[in-house]
Amino acid sequence: MWDERYASEDYAYGIEPNTFFKNTINAYNLKGKILLPAEGEGRNAVYAAKKGLEVTAFDISIEGKNKALKLCQQEHVTINYAVGNFFDLDIINTTYNCAALIFAHFPPTLLSKYHKKISELIVPNGMIILEGFSKNNLKLREKNPNIGGPKNEDFLFTKETIEKDFPDFEIILLEEQQVELAEGLFHKGTASVIRFIGRKNKTT
Repeated sequence: MWDERYASEDYAYGIEPNTFFKNTINAYNLKGKILLPAEGEGRNAVYAAKKGLEVTAFDISIEGKNKALKLCQQEHVTINYAVGNFFDLDIINTTYNCAALIFAHFPPTLLSKYHKKISELIVPNGMIILEGFSKNNLKLREKNPNIGGPKNEDFLFTKETIEKDFPDFEIILLEEQQVELAEGLFHKGTASVIRFIGRKNKTT
């Protein structure tokens, strides 16, 4: 499905970074290594690289990687982009100062496992940035399918599930709100999202 979506010449979610991601990167003046799971066509990775971060991204879609590297070339930046199953990739053998999960919705059987592993890769005082569709997005999606997001409630987030999945992080921000999405062809309209910023405890 993702290869098919990303094979188009158009960028499915545009080439501008996600607003919450961009604002958080700027507000905290983040430095060092950043991990971007389920990065798709690279819009956030390219922005992070332009801000001076050392970017590692991954996705299951080779077409997503191709589009991301094309965007890197246009913007004169470089990133490390791996394709495949997260646990099979060499990128899990290093640590990161930050990870950003932007609409990174994994199957329910893998979600907490992915979150736990990503948490382990973050250095003490490092940060997690997350924005994803909440369970309440389903009602909005029924009215306007153009906002996107999973159709299966088990793929969606609540504040409680995020708090449970990232127990080693001090909560800087954890909220659910309705936002106006204008991200390419597939995120258009009013959506319900969970936003999370966490800082890893020094003792973990």
